[in-house]
Amino acid sequence: MVKSLRYFFLLVFTLGTLTVFAQDEGFVYGDLLPDAPELAARGDYAVGVRTLEWVNPNQIDLANLSAENPTAAYDRPLTVEVWYPAIVPDGSSELTTYESYFGRADQDNVEAFSFAGRALRDAEPDTSGGAYPLVIVSHGFPGDRYMMSYLTENLASKGYVVIAIDHTDSTFADTGSFFSTLLFRAIDQNFVLNEAARMSGEDTFMNGLVDADNTAIIGYSMGGYGTLNSVGAGYNSVLQGFLPVIESRMEGNETYEASIDSRIKAVVVFAPWGGDLSAFNLPDTGFWDVEALGTISVPSLWVAGSLDDVSGYDAIVGLFDSAVSSERYLLTYDNALHNVAPNPPPSDVRGFGDYERYSEPAWDERRINNINQHFVTAFLGQYLKGGDYAAYLNPAVENANEGVFSDTSDSTYWAGFLPRTATGMTLRTEAPE
Repeated sequence: MVKSLRYFFLLVFTLGTLTVFAQDEGFVYGDLLPDAPELAARGDYAVGVRTLEWVNPNQIDLANLSAENPTAAYDRPLTVEVWYPAIVPDGSSELTTYESYFGRADQDNVEAFSFAGRALRDAEPDTSGGAYPLVIVSHGFPGDRYMMSYLTENLASKGYVVIAIDHTDSTFADTGSFFSTLLFRAIDQNFVLNEAARMSGEDTFMNGLVDADNTAIIGYSMGGYGTLNSVGAGYNSVLQGFLPVIESRMEGNETYEASIDSRIKAVVVFAPWGGDLSAFNLPDTGFWDVEALGTISVPSLWVAGSLDDVSGYDAIVGLFDSAVSSERYLLTYDNALHNVAPNPPPSDVRGFGDYERYSEPAWDERRINNINQHFVTAFLGQYLKGGDYAAYLNPAVENANEGVFSDTSDSTYWAGFLPRTATGMTLRTEAPE
């Protein structure tokens, strides 16, 4: 009875303190719900944000590639958003507005909408704790660089420089050929890493701010597809049959193997696509052979919904199980579909189609966001910053429903979760072979 009362008063206190924040300032994506786990809270740094326009020269021009023009090339533009530790002067607010889009360009139904973020536009960088590890964020198809702003801002507040990419031909406002996404996703990620490294050594706002030698990639859906390729999982002949020019990203190709970048120290993949092609009446082995997945050696955090009907949950688990050389973690949201990574649905959503892009029918997306903040913080803190987050990443029980809360050393409850809040999830941990 005494323990029950203690838990009751703990919950009442937490509900009271966190709800006041939400009521006073208005909910912004990434703000804490009363049941947020411990590491979901923002860090000690104020956050700045900037938009940059980069160009990757002399890339394959799929739109003009032909037998008559086999070397067609173009300068590939990329818009990126950079969040970073910043100095917020007196009188300024750590608030900004982001613009995204309903619909998609190839369906001629695009409409802009805006939402608030907790960052100061073009703020002066805070280099007091730098240089900071780099985190590259890669969206799904279609998507955009603001799709996971709850997470990008949160990580910047904890001492990371976070760069989210608008993948050309793959955004809501610029939806082009899917072949472009298949080819360029990993190429874009590698280019952004190189550009960040270049700017960190030149007279730019990134000078002294970015530690590109200590990089992680976070990829969602098609972003996860590209991320696996960026860290060693070369594509197979199934994909080459779709797209012959993918040869330079294939398993065993010398150019591809030379592109594997040792500066990438860890990856997070949300619902990675490409492991199950049965929807296309193709072999269900996907775009990777088991041997290729086995070459991934960097630590990896995988996040998926048990009912994912886009990437296929069984396919995601198959990819995870095949990455045998990686120290890896698989967080599963029971009864969730594919949307385990994005911001919540916008408040001014036009209809069910736009709402469905962000929503999870069995979950509050804000709750998923907070849990993602918690686990990504633990994972990157462990593998990019060398902290000790083992208690959060290696729970006593794999199934959260089976954890027993106690204030003694024999507790099996998931670390960082309030009593009665660690439910509906599993967390598998696998050591490299």
